[in-house]
Amino acid sequence: MLRFKKILAQLVIIVLIFSMIAVSNVSTVAAANVNLNDPVFDFNRILFVKHQPYPDNKGTNTLTGYSEQHMIDQYFGFNGVPGGGIFILNNAFSGTKSVTNVLANSVCTNGRYRGQKLNESTGSFLSPDLSYDGKQILFAYTDSQRNSWGVWNERTTYHIFKVNIDGTGLTQLTDGKTNDFDPCWLPNGNIVYISEKRGGYGRCHQRIVPDYTLTTMNPDGSNQRIISYHETNEWNPSVDNNGMVIYTRWDYVDRGATHPHSGWITTPDGLDARPIALNYPNSGADWFRNKPLMTMSLRAIPDSNKYVAVAAPHHGQNFGSIIIVDPDIEDDDNLSCIKNITPDNGGYPESGNGSLDYATPYALSEKYFLVAHDPNKTSINNKRTGIYAIDDSGNKTLLYNDSSISCQDPIPVRARTKPIEVTISSAPAGSPPDGVVGLANVYDSLLPMPQGTVITQLRIWQVYPKTTPLATNPKVSYESTESLWAGRNTRGVLGTVPVESDGSAYFYLPANKCVFFQAVAADGTAVQSMRSDAFIVGGQGYLYCQGCHEPRHEAPPVGRAEPLAFHRAPSKITPDPAPGSRPMSFPRLIQPVLDSKCISCHGGNRTPDLRKGSVSSNGWFQSYENLRPYVFLFDSLYAPNANWDHVYPRTEPGRFGAKQSRLYPRLAGGHGNLTAAELHRFAIWLDSGVAPFYGEYNNTSKQLNGEQVEPILD
Repeated sequence: MLRFKKILAQLVIIVLIFSMIAVSNVSTVAAANVNLNDPVFDFNRILFVKHQPYPDNKGTNTLTGYSEQHMIDQYFGFNGVPGGGIFILNNAFSGTKSVTNVLANSVCTNGRYRGQKLNESTGSFLSPDLSYDGKQILFAYTDSQRNSWGVWNERTTYHIFKVNIDGTGLTQLTDGKTNDFDPCWLPNGNIVYISEKRGGYGRCHQRIVPDYTLTTMNPDGSNQRIISYHETNEWNPSVDNNGMVIYTRWDYVDRGATHPHSGWITTPDGLDARPIALNYPNSGADWFRNKPLMTMSLRAIPDSNKYVAVAAPHHGQNFGSIIIVDPDIEDDDNLSCIKNITPDNGGYPESGNGSLDYATPYALSEKYFLVAHDPNKTSINNKRTGIYAIDDSGNKTLLYNDSSISCQDPIPVRARTKPIEVTISSAPAGSPPDGVVGLANVYDSLLPMPQGTVITQLRIWQVYPKTTPLATNPKVSYESTESLWAGRNTRGVLGTVPVESDGSAYFYLPANKCVFFQAVAADGTAVQSMRSDAFIVGGQGYLYCQGCHEPRHEAPPVGRAEPLAFHRAPSKITPDPAPGSRPMSFPRLIQPVLDSKCISCHGGNRTPDLRKGSVSSNGWFQSYENLRPYVFLFDSLYAPNANWDHVYPRTEPGRFGAKQSRLYPRLAGGHGNLTAAELHRFAIWLDSGVAPFYGEYNNTSKQLNGEQVEPILD
């Protein structure tokens, strides 16, 4: 009897286990589908683009033998895979779906394509956007010409078009030899997009890689105007709920190439660009273990301050995990404000085990989203993303796919609330075409200044865009080789402006120049430095800073008096007196001092040898080569625990430049018997962040001869 009861009990347990498994399986199946009856799905048509990612051709490029697989390359028209178009999914949530080809009967009304249809067999389509009234579509198109890799002309670059939702009124808005893509409607009816019109090239590529940044134009294509003078690439602008433009920026001034590229925010005319979050991650080897490297395709979530985005790789294309960015959470330079809502992706790509499964999210609410998704985890060469509805719990429902080509950028076809029109700024009455910068308190810093620090000036550096296409042509500084291909910028000192006793400054800044600021002590050496850049667009007006890398969520103390500098007229920049400071040139700035004061002892009989000598294989004087151990480089501060690409991306006050070098303290202590003007030359060279040799990428032979060479693009 006892044995029978024992067997019966075991049977009951087995039945319960199987019941639990059955319930679990049922729940899993049910949870796999999104609740399409939720009120947020109050539309029945979805705009999307058919666009195939370009294949991974690593090591096979016939022109360079170098990888094309990089976040930049997917937006070059000659990489566009032929085929695709602009489509609308009808009855998107029913069993009677159909697809409309918007451009099936569209003939261009103007421009080079006037009277023609865009070729959906040989061309490539990219990045649609729908107007606020739901009646007009923006998109980019290229003739592709994949057999013309590395050639920029009208047929190998993306251009922007608009068309009515019914396919009528196809209009070409941009043309020429530059790529224009990622168009987005602004609340005032104008258009913001990404363009190569800025000029310049990437600094860490052994192939031709132009830079591209934010640009705007009128809805008819007129008045094309650069609104970002950032020195490296930007991507994917959209408009948030407050009428501000959000986008991705490769913030790369004196930092590693793959420091996470974060979301930024600016006004529709490019005023006061600032990071949203995660621009200063706690780098080092740990950061590169399953952390987002790029925050791409940012879009505002309706009725929320949060954004949805793709956590994508740096060396790859715009696919990865779907994340929520919450800028209301204090940024801990880690993952405090990031939530991954697609854990099935396996983590983050490149830095972890994540795959390239998701792309181009569109938020319907904080819970529901439309995305492009490839559930089969196929490689980029064979990827076929379809249009899915997902929720923040990892559930998903397929709405449409095409087995022959990927589908991306789903957008509900409906009118939507237009955000407020942010007032376009203007310069103060009677001011020169420059802008005005106000700094409330230079001592208001996330990382404290060394005790007893007194800041007397701001030093203003201009960063010059790269004007030669290959990274190491020329090698402009030590870190051109320390950082492999990641050559640093050339730069020059615009000059200085005074800082008042309360830490405030107020000054004019030339427009349309990429700059960064340094806080300088009374001895003429920098204590704090930006490793990012800022700029003012012509006629823009004010740029205001609370402090020097102040905490992002911290306001000035209540009751603080108005900054002293704001009680007077803006200061004009006092140019730096040292020859060779703008642009900074070792042959003009430093070598003359070495020749007159140093080589009498350091002329071959004492280390280091500071004679010019023959030009080295790097293209530098031997004196410059020999000074390398005495110069501060950011990566050396954190060695041996981090290499050039994994160093802490903030400047630690007092721990860089002249103060941190082996050379300057000796010279300041009397070694070499330098004059104050000669000592100043070494201070600015060492404080520059990279201690450059060349000041411009072109005319190196003239620079070697000590001639002044002006930047081609400034």
